[in-house]
Amino acid sequence: MLATAARTGGTRARLGRMTLPHGVVETPQFMPVGTNATVKALDPDDLAEVGASIVLANTYHLFLRPGHERIERLGGLHRFMGWDRPILTDSGGYQVVSLADARVVDEDGATFRSHIDGSIRRLTPEIAIGVQEALGPDIAVAFDHPVYPSSPRHEVEQATERTHRWAERSLGAHRRPDQALFGIIQGGVDPELRDRSTRFIAGLPFDGICIGGLAGDETPVERAAALDVVIPLLENDPRPRYLMGLGSPIDLLEAVRLGVDLFDSVLPARVARNGQLWVPGGRLNLRNSAFQDDPRPVQEDCPCRLCRTFSRAYVAHLFRARELLAYRLATCHNLTFTLDFMGRIRTALRNGTFPESLAELRAHAGRQTPGAPTVEPA
Repeated sequence: MLATAARTGGTRARLGRMTLPHGVVETPQFMPVGTNATVKALDPDDLAEVGASIVLANTYHLFLRPGHERIERLGGLHRFMGWDRPILTDSGGYQVVSLADARVVDEDGATFRSHIDGSIRRLTPEIAIGVQEALGPDIAVAFDHPVYPSSPRHEVEQATERTHRWAERSLGAHRRPDQALFGIIQGGVDPELRDRSTRFIAGLPFDGICIGGLAGDETPVERAAALDVVIPLLENDPRPRYLMGLGSPIDLLEAVRLGVDLFDSVLPARVARNGQLWVPGGRLNLRNSAFQDDPRPVQEDCPCRLCRTFSRAYVAHLFRARELLAYRLATCHNLTFTLDFMGRIRTALRNGTFPESLAELRAHAGRQTPGAPTVEPA
């Protein structure tokens, strides 16, 4: 089901291909996040137009609403959301850390108080796998216990060991032969725990390897150090490597250089809804009054719906008027920028010029974070 990926060009970067029931995914690749079976403000045609080949949906949120049984009765997640390309569902493990104030973790699983109606809901490895099998994505993920990278070592170690036990239970519960299952490495930023977790998860018969517990409150240096532990241990492992939650172009580039294949994040869509438009070298803040009289497109050579039709002034007006079209157009642009950037990386890998292209790719990515300085290309 999952093809091998080959290292190219003198770095750890790899070019690969995942062949899944609903299509082929070329890697390195970025997955837009569709938490509630939709990428906010976009429909499936928009997703196809921006270049998405795979999207992520959230197991926990769909488990709460509308319910996996309902989605299964209605023909599965692909039919339900009108998306005929691959889907990956996370396991609900991320909510173990993100909803820490509304959950209790024990050895068997996690008990949540629903943010929707206050009801008590339970996820275990077996339940999480059952929900994902009912949803029917191409790739399911084992249930895990992540913690913030800055957590005390004893907490990270406890969660990592629990993740290993839950990984074995997730494998034991998984029955769908047409659905890949990825395991998750934990260990925070502690080298010994990362080493231990990588060896354990890589030793299990998962179809892919998630690198969890990063893209949190660690620094880029700490993240790179953690990857420098993980990736060499997977040197001869052809399975896809998926770093969960990473989204800015410069961070994606550096993680690809270090040997990661697959990514997801809400970041491109979230900053778009705040008026932050990513462009080569940085970003534009369309809420800035300077753009109210600017007739130019956001990015001259961008093929997205926004850039080929509308001006900066028009989109600046939409944001001020709080028109919903602003969110759609801005999200289309940022996802087009991100997915085009991943395409540029794959082209460099395919041509064997990735190391020589790094300076150019870094310049194109800029410092694409919410706190980055606003830039205006000439």
